[in-house]
Amino acid sequence: MNLRDWVGHCETVCDVVTATPYAALSATFDRPAQRPDDGTPLPELWHWLYFLPMPRRSEIGSDGHANKGGFLPPVSLPRRMWAGSQFSFHQTLCVGERLQRTSTIADVTEKTGRTGMLVFVKVRHDIHRQGQSDIALTEFHDIVYREAVKPDDMPPVPQAAPRGATWEKHWVPDDVLLFRYSALTFNGHRIHYDRKYVTEVEGYPGLVVHGPLVATLLLDLLRHQMPEAVLLSYEFRAVRPLFDVHPFDVCGAPQPDGKTIRLWAKDHEGFLAMQATAVVR
Repeated sequence: MNLRDWVGHCETVCDVVTATPYAALSATFDRPAQRPDDGTPLPELWHWLYFLPMPRRSEIGSDGHANKGGFLPPVSLPRRMWAGSQFSFHQTLCVGERLQRTSTIADVTEKTGRTGMLVFVKVRHDIHRQGQSDIALTEFHDIVYREAVKPDDMPPVPQAAPRGATWEKHWVPDDVLLFRYSALTFNGHRIHYDRKYVTEVEGYPGLVVHGPLVATLLLDLLRHQMPEAVLLSYEFRAVRPLFDVHPFDVCGAPQPDGKTIRLWAKDHEGFLAMQATAVVR
């Protein structure tokens, strides 16, 4: 089977930006849970509360993900992770709007890495308002598939996080936070809520903090510190997983040009977990 045959495969999903998921994520972030009025701007990355994948129970694999095949290529490797994303923000999305998302498999690449076979899948998502052709948001989503953990696998050498943060916020994750984010995004991946599975099958020390959750917390820090800024683009890359057994910090530092913001997350030992760049005006 040639996985590159999936390049160009498309699907289209429609959804309505309703108020309750917005309020629920606000509460999850320890903010007031008022349901916003129609026309309220949707914070960047909160579009992940919508267009949710909804496989039937019989279509779910042992790890909690949908079975291989369908829209995504049928990669045989057992472990899957969200490696990063790149965004271009063209228009502000608002509560109450009817939206359409067109997703396209942009690329599929097979490689051999330090721990064995790897498959990288890049997906492009274009979101626009129903009945309008102008794209409001473009997102590229990088997915990596990996082999199962082997007893002699050596973890990658950790990278020290940058110093000199201008902003910093401390987060103490727990299983309730991770469960609520999984529920809000209809994410059945067991590494985020099933401690027995994640430690005994995947070999991790605790529940894995969602990469998209960390990416959202980085932008939440930016929005809090620069509430008037208009976000033009954002990209992030996962470097090292975070777990619910230790706290972590999200950090930011505006650059001299006044438009570029470096953002990063670091674990309890000061190692880099995620790096990101935002461009604002």
